[in-house]
Amino acid sequence: MSYQKRLRDYGIKIGILETGTSNSITDVEGITVGHTTISNGPIQTGVTAIIPHRGNIFLDKIIGATHVINGFGKTIGTIQIEELGIIESPILLTNTLSIGVCTDALLKYMIKENTAIGRTTGTINPVVCECNDMFLNDIRSFAVTEEHVLSAISNASTIVEEGGVGAGTGMKCFGLKGGIGTSSRIINIHNQTYTLGVLVLSNFGKLSDFQLQGRPLGQKLEKIIPHQSEKDKGSIIIIVATDLPVSDRQLKRIIKRASIGLSKTGSYIGNGSGDIAIGFSTANKIPHYSTGRLNTISQLPEDEMDQAFVAVADATEEAIINSLITANTTVGRDNNVLYSLKDYIDMNFSF
Repeated sequence: MSYQKRLRDYGIKIGILETGTSNSITDVEGITVGHTTISNGPIQTGVTAIIPHRGNIFLDKIIGATHVINGFGKTIGTIQIEELGIIESPILLTNTLSIGVCTDALLKYMIKENTAIGRTTGTINPVVCECNDMFLNDIRSFAVTEEHVLSAISNASTIVEEGGVGAGTGMKCFGLKGGIGTSSRIINIHNQTYTLGVLVLSNFGKLSDFQLQGRPLGQKLEKIIPHQSEKDKGSIIIIVATDLPVSDRQLKRIIKRASIGLSKTGSYIGNGSGDIAIGFSTANKIPHYSTGRLNTISQLPEDEMDQAFVAVADATEEAIINSLITANTTVGRDNNVLYSLKDYIDMNFSF
């Protein structure tokens, strides 16, 4: 993987909290991310896999939560996350019409890893999220296969490639080339250090609405970048990970604040936008099988939550900008073109 110039390489910082070592979701210990990219003319799509920890996630589940900012989306698995407050599978991201094949592949992967599923114990709740990449991608071709899903899972690592890769290959954000972006923040509570990381799949917004640090950069860019003027009808998937010890209720409170980072980039959360946040904490493992004693979890006092609120808002904002700044100009279906923000960010704009 070649070096990708990110937002901070341009001297632009979001917020005052420090980032983790790699400024990515994998700064949370144990998390890995993998991509399969399918880029061939009119086919511009792929799969991204987020693996919450290195163990068996079905046997050692994690605290989870989900929040629907705007519900124009087709996710799998969020109902059970909402009900039980746990996550027991990797999280997959893909295009809208590939959620079926991704779900099937993830189920087969989890069953292979856990022979008791569907035999001596219950079934499995797969988590699959989507955005519509049809502007660049011939989405009707159903290009994603089970092999692509398994490849994304198997090649997951702590190094997160951003931009037009994996599920982000064909995505469009603020009328520009969008895709995968990530960022992290360090939180200090009672002399203990914790990490919160965000990964986004960005596919939303109008160019005229785009803001960078509160400045109306999109209004400047729309005068010089060829683009289609249209309604905000895209989507964003926001994955929030942390090692903070929190309950699922507290985690839900945290991931709700991702909408603040989203709005600070200029999104007004349009009618046709599927804006979904899914969060998990690695601090407490929930065993699948009863241990014969009460389960106990540690959690923050309620009045210690504010740093996490700030962290998720800032990391979400920066992850979105990173998804734009790392993407390359791409030609896809019907010769549709999305231009990269990095081709214009060095211009001396006056505000």
